[in-house]
Amino acid sequence: MQQKSAAEQSRAELAAREAGAVVVEIYDQIYQLKGPDPVYIEKLAATVDDKMRAVTSQGATVDSLRVAVLAALNIADELATLRARYEQLAGSVANSASQAQSARAKAGNLAGMLDAVLDGRKAG
Repeated sequence: MQQKSAAEQSRAELAAREAGAVVVEIYDQIYQLKGPDPVYIEKLAATVDDKMRAVTSQGATVDSLRVAVLAALNIADELATLRARYEQLAGSVANSASQAQSARAKAGNLAGMLDAVLDGRKAG
């Protein structure tokens, strides 16, 4: 695979920006990607690159397709774990909201009873 010189890469990046794309490097490959937020795209690309390099550092895998698939599986595992945690937290928040609503109702009832007692003392 032939590497681009710094000048060629700079020209490619300038052309990509003019076309509304951002140039990123993932696992020693240059990609021109479009999206609403170039900084976000760069962060995503850096994450993918990091995951691919982590896969490579764990074994002797050289085939970039295999590395990409293993990195994708790692990312999918993280996503599934985070989704499960989100669901757990969402359930906990819903339960807490229900408990808070119940406590507010009880406090309202107690306040009403206290008002009635105090009104009775004033009248009596």
